[in-house]
Parts: sequence; C-alpha cells; structure tokens
Amino acid sequence: MRRPHVALGLALSLALLPFGATQPAQAQPAQAQPQVQPEPPKVLEASGTGFNLTAVRGFLTRGDAAVARGDLASARKDYDLARDASRRLLGFYRDLSGSFRGLDARIPREMDQKAREALEIYAQANLRLAALLRRQGQPEVAVPLLVEVVKVMTPAREEGRKAYQSLLELGFAITPYTAGTEAPATPR
Repeated sequence: MRRPHVALGLALSLALLPFGATQPAQAQPAQAQPQVQPEPPKVLEASGTGFNLTAVRGFLTRGDAAVARGDLASARKDYDLARDASRRLLGFYRDLSGSFRGLDARIPREMDQKAREALEIYAQANLRLAALLRRQGQPEVAVPLLVEVVKVMTPAREEGRKAYQSLLELGFAITPYTAGTEAPATPR
C-alpha cells in the first residue's frame, strides 16, 4: 500500500534540490566570487592631458606660473590653448545638450553645467590674455578679447565688469558702467 504523505515528502525534497543534484546538499566550500574588474580609466578624464575642464584649468595655471616667471611667450601659448580648448568644449557640451533635450533630462543638465563652466574658463582665459597683451604693449589686440568677455558673460557678471573696466582704461569705451545705480537724468 502506498502512503501518500511519504510520496508527497519525497516529491517536495526532490523539488528543493538544485538542478542536477542527485543527493541532498552538503556543506560545500564557498566558491570564489568572480572579481569585478574596475572600470578602465577614461582617457579624456586625465587632468594633465585630457580634453576636459580640469585640463583646461591646468593651462590657465601654467600660464599664470609663466607670467610669474616673466616668460610671457609661454604664458600666451598656455592662455591660447585654454581659450581654444574651452571654446571647443563649450560647443560640444551645447551640441550634446541639444541632442538629448526631451529624451533624457539628466544629460542636458549635465552638459549645460559643463558648458557654464567652460564659458567661465573661456572668459578667464580671455581676461588673462588681454592683460598679458596690454602688458606687452598690444592693447589693440586685447580689445576684441575684452569685448568677447562682455558679450558672453554680460556686464552683470564679474568677468564682464572687469572686461568693460579694462575697455574704459584703454579708452575704447568712455561711459562707465555703474551696476545697480540709476543713470543720471538728462535735461530735455
């Protein structure tokens, strides 16, 4: 005679065995977990040579150090590199931001933030290069750089005010910008 509860117990114990096992599980040594390979370093994130904002800031720092040493030719080269790289990064960040608008809001936010940083670095590079050119007696070459800073940063931002102040000092502009104050009324 068959006992239904024994058959049921046997069926349950077989169902609980791992596939391919023919006997109850015994304590097995722990298998080594596969090691997760760290993500390889990203070439463009390198601070010294990469195509990123940190590397561009490095050009400004090197240019500042060259100015401090009196090596104005090297400083000009580094400032030019910073201007060029930041301008290119700015364009790429804006292009990526526009490509992902409406698809994934995280990417445009990231790219917009990076574009703002690139724009600030671009303005800083222009200001430093303009100051260097003025020091070298080439104010006419500094004027377009200063105008560009006012244009991209606006006079409401510190960089824009500095650039406009330099234009005043050079005599390119005459009317001082008085942020936050009303212009004097003109008689009619």
